[in-house]
Amino acid sequence: KPFPEFSLPAVQDGKPLTRADLLGKPALVNVWGTWCVACRVEHPVLTKLAQQGVVIYGVNYKDVNVEAQKWLKDFHDPYQLNINDEAGSLGLNLGVYGAPETFLIDAKGVIRYKHVGVIDETVWREKLAGQYQALVDEGSE
Repeated sequence: KPFPEFSLPAVQDGKPLTRADLLGKPALVNVWGTWCVACRVEHPVLTKLAQQGVVIYGVNYKDVNVEAQKWLKDFHDPYQLNINDEAGSLGLNLGVYGAPETFLIDAKGVIRYKHVGVIDETVWREKLAGQYQALVDEGSE
């Protein structure tokens, strides 16, 4: 199904972001929060993936924005862009139950896969890496 339409501010600078900002290349869309203990566990893995060139967008879910900014400063920011979903409206439209949840979207913004829970090295290798790479290859043909 297509990633839902939204218009929400960016975590870092409050600049308005919409679904159009997510289009153009395959990406992981990671739903996270500073209140989410498991998000802290998966964060180093996301950071490593980002350093390897994986495109990751964040949805900061039901969080206080200033705390989100501080958290990203303290723990490194793996997100190419980060959506401030303080009220949880985007999360609701995505069918999110909690965090972390991660969606794999293609270049046209269609959700191809949803992973509920922590992404660790094994989850990345066994469930996501192949699908992500296939979408990247599809786009470069």
